[in-house]
Amino acid sequence: MILRTPQERFGALPDYPFFPNWFDWGETRLHYLDEGEGRPVVLFHGEPTWSFLYRKVIPVLVAAGYRAIAPDYFGFGKSDKPIAADSYSYDAHTESMVALLADLDIRGACAVVQDWGGPIGLRIAVEHPEMFSALSILNTGLFTGGRMSKGFMDWRRFVEKSEDLPIRFIMERSMVAQWDDAVLNAYEAPFPDRSYKEGAHRFPLIVPMDPSDAGAAAMLDVRRKLEQWTNPTQVLFSTSDPVFQPKTGERFVERIPGATELELVEGAGHFLQEDKGEEVGRRIVAFLDA
Repeated sequence: MILRTPQERFGALPDYPFFPNWFDWGETRLHYLDEGEGRPVVLFHGEPTWSFLYRKVIPVLVAAGYRAIAPDYFGFGKSDKPIAADSYSYDAHTESMVALLADLDIRGACAVVQDWGGPIGLRIAVEHPEMFSALSILNTGLFTGGRMSKGFMDWRRFVEKSEDLPIRFIMERSMVAQWDDAVLNAYEAPFPDRSYKEGAHRFPLIVPMDPSDAGAAAMLDVRRKLEQWTNPTQVLFSTSDPVFQPKTGERFVERIPGATELELVEGAGHFLQEDKGEEVGRRIVAFLDA
């Protein structure tokens, strides 16, 4: 069974004037934004967010002459939401995004990745270099079954114990800047009740805890391919993220030949696009223009 969030749930979104676009992936309808013209910049969101997270970044990119594409993974945002837990896997999320980008005939793009957008977007970039020629890496990591941070383990245990994942509470606890009620409500809008949240509930639980777990080998392969990636790469981390700290960004810089030095965004937490969205947009534009 596949659920579709009623459109009226999205009737009062602040600062989100974008036209919806749709792509059918099998029986599942995916939503994405496609704004502006020029070189494409694909914005990959994480957990438990959706394209709304990039609403402050998109106008900055468009004003600078870039085409901003922001998809919602299945289970998130305006995209359809399968209720079966086994629908949600690293491979399935990657395959659905590859299908969408192939349909859009994406070439020479920059992938902007954050949180789970890292494993998904970076895998697509290294496996489909015809699609992507640059990377902008924000607060993310690759999960290869090794030791995880205390912040992540606390988060995973919280999800395991949560029968009904409290999306608004999660976002509220993550903010560094103060967010309006309308913003918090927008992150909860895709999920009318627990039955719509299987995708959000599964993401932390499919992070491999052991090298033998599903997804670990694929992410290790991504890491190895990144060690050969000589194309331009920006690494942009915030200073107040308990899950992905600047030292994680430093490791990306050390491993990726095409990476510039680590850039830091002050006064922002895990969701730096929300806390400092316009600044993030300007930093990405500066990187692309250079």
